[in-house]
Amino acid sequence: MMSSLETNFGQTPSQTVGPYFAYGLTATQYGYDFNQPFDGAVALDNATGERIRLEGRVIDGDGNPINDAMVEISQVDGSGRYPQSVEEAAAMGFRGFGRMGTGTDAQNRFVFDTVKPAAEAAGEAPHINVIVTMRGLLVHVFTRIYFSDEAPANAADAVLQSVPAARRATLIAERSVQGGQVSYRFDIHMQGAAETVFFDI
Repeated sequence: MMSSLETNFGQTPSQTVGPYFAYGLTATQYGYDFNQPFDGAVALDNATGERIRLEGRVIDGDGNPINDAMVEISQVDGSGRYPQSVEEAAAMGFRGFGRMGTGTDAQNRFVFDTVKPAAEAAGEAPHINVIVTMRGLLVHVFTRIYFSDEAPANAADAVLQSVPAARRATLIAERSVQGGQVSYRFDIHMQGAAETVFFDI
């Protein structure tokens, strides 16, 4: 029973996820003078797999790059393994996880130096898992990156094939090679006609 001093105000409104996360997670982006635990270096010199650079931008509904998004990736190495401990990550030369704020780069890109992953399991295409956090979102969003030069594997991947055919291209990173550097370009569109497919996890 409610007393005369009690009032039912209802549920407190949700808050967006940013930009308060920046201080502890993307310190470099805002010029804080302490190290952040993860950055764009996912693979070190002795990592197993083809060395690649993954780069792109987070794009808003008006087609403009977002300068304060946080992109996190996780993936297996070129032999299909995740490191299971800090010690194993050091031995493998592979962290399996990267984090970067788009404001770190002058062009508002995220840039990860890593290796091309193998398939995690039979029937899966090589892919990288992605989480995007930014101001205006109530919760972070999840997507995947597949590779343009893995067409047969992509055609057999159950997750990718569950996406409507007209939208699958939003999950494909395009390969290029310049000066011996293998790069994959992947822009994440948050809204609009080219909106990236995001998954309910």
